[in-house]
Amino acid sequence: MFDQLFQRASTRARYLTAPFAEERARYLDYCEQRGDSRSLQLRKAHDLLWIARKLKSGTDLQVTIDQLRALVADGQHRGDTGGPNLDLLSTRKRLLGHACAWLRYLGYLCEPSVQIPFGSRLLEYCDWAKQQRGLTDSSIYCFRKIIRQFLRWYGPIGRPLASVQASDIDAYLAFGNGRGWARVTLHNVVAALRAFFRYGAQEGWGPRHLAQTIQGPRLYAQGGLPAGPTWAEVGRLFAALDVNRSTDVRDRAILMLFAIYGLRASEVATLRLEDIDWEHDQLRIPRAKRREAQVYPLLPSVGRALSDYLRSVRPLTSHREIFLTLVSPYRPLSRSGLYDLVAARLKALNVQCAHHGPHSLRHACAARLVAQRLSLKEIGDHLGPRSTSATRVYAKVDLLGLREVAAFDLGELS
Repeated sequence: MFDQLFQRASTRARYLTAPFAEERARYLDYCEQRGDSRSLQLRKAHDLLWIARKLKSGTDLQVTIDQLRALVADGQHRGDTGGPNLDLLSTRKRLLGHACAWLRYLGYLCEPSVQIPFGSRLLEYCDWAKQQRGLTDSSIYCFRKIIRQFLRWYGPIGRPLASVQASDIDAYLAFGNGRGWARVTLHNVVAALRAFFRYGAQEGWGPRHLAQTIQGPRLYAQGGLPAGPTWAEVGRLFAALDVNRSTDVRDRAILMLFAIYGLRASEVATLRLEDIDWEHDQLRIPRAKRREAQVYPLLPSVGRALSDYLRSVRPLTSHREIFLTLVSPYRPLSRSGLYDLVAARLKALNVQCAHHGPHSLRHACAARLVAQRLSLKEIGDHLGPRSTSATRVYAKVDLLGLREVAAFDLGELS
């Protein structure tokens, strides 16, 4: 491997005679096969050489993350010359990341296993919810996250799940309220815990009547306002993109799908190459809530953005998902990754809105359609909810229409 990376014999000899040469070469060969660029391979080779020398030959590679942190910190305090600049936090993070990835690949990294109290019950419930209830992956993901947080809170109490009481649930909700959970968050927590303990009672390991006693705050229909940016702010978002940056080329296509089509993060994350029909200029969106695909016309601007990304930016991998990370190991962007992508760009522009994730652009899309005088039925068809009641909230942002009503002259009826 070092013969391919380095031309000078003296350089190759330096890397070959350093400790753990075979282990480093094996990992770098793996990185090449998975698509790492040459510059990234060189950087990893340089960093791993420094790490290997610090570990010393003959020592066991079975190390912990804390030991690696101490290794990097020790080099910083010594003021090593000729090596990486450890005064920079970014350099220390990079060294630690490359060392962890190397040892994890070799199977030597000793990582503490995070045990979730009653984790087997949670796994059992999620399998049942998918197989028997037919819940979507998105719903199961949210329920798992909520229930896992509760189990971590309840576990230290030291009692079995069969001993959970309504007072424990109330204490947990009070705990969340103290941490600033919104009304809708508390409502979602109650729904997840109620479903979990209802299943537990059915299987015999949970309290029999606990589910019926779990009560949360009431949510009022149309009680809120859309929490997205204005359409002018969406324009600023696109104006800030650089056509010469690979990340911006990818993100332009993603942001268009959120802002123009009003797609959900889960729908963009699961969008696949075969969902684009270039011949008929159509976009096939697998709708999670409708449990079927919805076909949209592929707008020329969106088609160009997708084409630019696919031709010049997207890594060549076996993944069929459209949007991937741009740093090896290449993998599909997750929903949390899409959230971070959108939130970082909105916050960088100092956009003031209640939420900064992909759903805020869905709100902006809906508000834009309302301003263009589309009916709620038409907006609902575009956004994809199952009922028009889900789109009524957007009628409250039609300020022009409200002003017309307020200015209506009742004449002799006044």
